[in-house]
Amino acid sequence: MRNVFNSMFAAVLVMGICGLSSCTSTPAGRSGKPVLLAVSFGTSFDESRALTIGAIEKALADAYPEYEVRRAFTSQIVIDVIKERGGEQIDNVKEAFDKLVRDGVKDVVVQSTHLMEGEEYHEMLDTIKPFEKKFNSVRYGKPLLPSESYDKDYDDLIKALIAETAQYAAPDTAIAYMGHGTEAESNQDYEILARKLVEQGYSNYLIGTVEAEPTLDDVIDQATKLGVKKIVLLPLMIVAGDHANNDMAGDEDDSWKSILQGKGFTVTTVLKGLGQYPGVQQVFVRHAGEAISK
Repeated sequence: MRNVFNSMFAAVLVMGICGLSSCTSTPAGRSGKPVLLAVSFGTSFDESRALTIGAIEKALADAYPEYEVRRAFTSQIVIDVIKERGGEQIDNVKEAFDKLVRDGVKDVVVQSTHLMEGEEYHEMLDTIKPFEKKFNSVRYGKPLLPSESYDKDYDDLIKALIAETAQYAAPDTAIAYMGHGTEAESNQDYEILARKLVEQGYSNYLIGTVEAEPTLDDVIDQATKLGVKKIVLLPLMIVAGDHANNDMAGDEDDSWKSILQGKGFTVTTVLKGLGQYPGVQQVFVRHAGEAISK
C-alpha cells in the first residue's frame, strides 16, 4: 500500500511541477529538430526506391544532421500500391504536413526530388500553401532543373550523366536518355539539356521523352544522322520504375528497346535511375542548402 501511495504522490508532484513550469514532453516520433521533408513522385519498385530516393534522402541527412529528414510522395497511386503489397506506409504531402503540425514542428524545408517544375511539383506547392501560416518558416528547395534554367544545374547534371556513362563511350555508340515529358512549360528543360550537351561537345548524347517532345522519332533521326550502330538506353528519371522497366527496356513491340532494335540498332538498356548518381544527389543537397540559407 505504501508503494502505491508513493507512486501516486510522485505522479501528482510531477504534474504539479509541470503545471507551474509549463514543461512538456516530446511527442512520440518527434526529434525536436527542424524537419527537411524530401518530397518525391515515388515508385513501387522496391529496389529502385531504396537505391534512388533512399540514397537522396541519406545524402540530405548526412549533409544536414541538424535536420530530421522525412519522406513524402506525390503519387497516391504509388503509395496505395506499396501499402496494398504490405510495404511501408508512406505519407502523401498533406498527410506529411498534418503530422508536422501535430508534432509541433515549427521550421520546415521542403526538398523536391522531382526532375523539373512540372505538374506534380506545382500540385505539391498548392497542397502545402494552406499549411504555411502554421509554421515559423517553410522553405523550398528547387527540383533538379529549376525553371530559372541556371547554368550550374545543367552543368552539374551533364557532369553526372557523362561520369555515369563513361564506360559506354565509343565512336559507334549513342547514349540515349528517356525522360517522361510533361504538358507543363518546364518540358522545355529537355530541349535545353539536349542543346547544352551538344554545346559542350557531347553530340552523341540524345534526349527523348515518353509523353512529350523530343520524341523517340527525334532520337532515331539523330542517331541515324550520327551514323552510330549501337545505342545505350537509360532513364532520365529519378527512379528506374515502370517507365524505365517497361516503356524503355521492355520486350513488348512498342518499347523503345524493341523499336530501336527494329531499326537495326544494337541496344543496351541500363536500369539505373538518376537518384543513384552521386552527382545528382549532390545537386539536391546543394538546393536544400540554398533553401536553408535563405
